[in-house]
Amino acid sequence: MKKLDEIREAINRLDEQLIELLNQRAALAKEIGGLKSQDGKPFFTPEREQSIYRRLAKQNPGPLNQTQLQTIFREIISVSRALEKPLAIAYWGPPGTFTHMASLRCFGQSASLSPVESIADVFAEVEQSRADYGVVPVENSTAGVVPETLDMFPLTNAKICAEIYVPIAHYLISQAQDLNQIQKVYAGPQPAQQCKRWLKTHLPNAEIVEVMPTARAAQMAAQDSNSAAIANELAANLMGLPVLCEHIEDNPHNRTRFLVIGYNEPAPTGKDKTSLLFTLRNRPGELYRALGAFEQHGINLTMIESRPAPRATFEYIFYVDIQGHHRDSGMQVALNALEQYVREMVILGSYAESDI
Repeated sequence: MKKLDEIREAINRLDEQLIELLNQRAALAKEIGGLKSQDGKPFFTPEREQSIYRRLAKQNPGPLNQTQLQTIFREIISVSRALEKPLAIAYWGPPGTFTHMASLRCFGQSASLSPVESIADVFAEVEQSRADYGVVPVENSTAGVVPETLDMFPLTNAKICAEIYVPIAHYLISQAQDLNQIQKVYAGPQPAQQCKRWLKTHLPNAEIVEVMPTARAAQMAAQDSNSAAIANELAANLMGLPVLCEHIEDNPHNRTRFLVIGYNEPAPTGKDKTSLLFTLRNRPGELYRALGAFEQHGINLTMIESRPAPRATFEYIFYVDIQGHHRDSGMQVALNALEQYVREMVILGSYAESDI
């Protein structure tokens, strides 16, 4: 067995090597930034980042697990990207929301993250070039789609550049010393519903006060020592509120999918997803025939949702997610077949499918 001092000395030598290698990587990133500026290429290339994570996962011998390795390289990539060009990111705030967590998971600590009041404001920030990209929630594994996000796509020319999945882990945070002291629980409607059984079992007499978004619940609990909030770990850290109980969600497998919107088009990676919307003529069986275009050409449909058309009465827009990139030859054949049945079709973006 090596002695403690010997192990620490070995770590010190490795740290020196890491510093040298990280600075070499940073210098190369600055060179890439200069080339991208000359060529007008985007500084955020999620397809390249996904390929890095997948390559590292294959090469990783441990003891670091894949999540730990990706967390480390996420920040390395974030710093490298900031050396190429600092990016401005708008997200649905305030700070401490799950959308904030998704933004950090995608862009890291080195991006300039700005909270805005609504999902519509995220789109506006991108459209008016006050932000390079925006992050918005689109669907939850238990609560379904976020209609406010889907309803923006017919009104914008921004595209989907990437997707992020965030596990929904809820914490009970409070200045109270124990559960017996809590008289009110501030929570958003979805967190309250997702923790319904836990609340009924552990705080049956507490008043549940609806607050949106999740981060504001933490702000209100910070002002009342006899209250608590259902929030995520990020909100607890930002507000400096102690965690009374961890993982109070009824479903430990719940997660939310977020989209990154912007104007660059990611290149195919071989493991991609395409989002599109279309409208149909009002004829019997038209939806059945339209969706048959995917089945006939071996394209897997992963999500379908309908929403009222904003400029027509009792007409609907269909949103679908399908596996593959719109540049793939098989996908192009399927989309050409789909166009025979639809009145209008808009590709919202093709992007690397997130490794969940």
